[in-house]
Amino acid sequence: MLDSTRNGRPRAADTTAARARKGLLVVGSFVLVLYVIEIINTLMLRSLNGTFGLRPRSPDGLLDILTFPLLHANLAHLFSNTLPLIIFGFLVLLSGTRVFFTTLALSWLASGVVVWLIGGFNVTVGASGLVFGLFAFLLVRGFFNRNWWQILLSVVLFLTYGGILFGILPTVAGYVSWQAHLGGAVGGVLAALLLSVPRAGAPRTRQ
Repeated sequence: MLDSTRNGRPRAADTTAARARKGLLVVGSFVLVLYVIEIINTLMLRSLNGTFGLRPRSPDGLLDILTFPLLHANLAHLFSNTLPLIIFGFLVLLSGTRVFFTTLALSWLASGVVVWLIGGFNVTVGASGLVFGLFAFLLVRGFFNRNWWQILLSVVLFLTYGGILFGILPTVAGYVSWQAHLGGAVGGVLAALLLSVPRAGAPRTRQ
């Protein structure tokens, strides 16, 4: 294990402030990419949605799992995902980039797989599955880690944003992909389980 101190002080990269700055940079860069893609898609009359949107149960649609969260139906659709992505993504990134990218990847994959398996007949686009994955991760990780601060944060987030969880139910508006939301949430829970901290007394691997 590498020493993370110098002259008795933690390295800058290990401080909360440094992680916060890095978190804002990473999340901000990802959101900026979404807006650049949205501008290009608009100029191309949304032709990217037909090419790279997720088509359920289509063999070609398996590749669309890699691209569909990057596209949106319109600018308003992207606007609705922007703030939750920034807030939830930033909070996850405070735990480190490995945690963030693992959670993002599992949410992305699970969201796409569920849409491909049980999605409707329409092409699905949008980053809301990632929003649900990051949110679900934040809600449950404290219980897996037995961390009271993380549990307290999950309670605050649930009281503030818990209403979005209705988005995983099939009873929501027909134009909303509850399948993407459900899959993303499953991915977030899986990430929390995978990244959970071993309990006291459990064997630890050396770094």
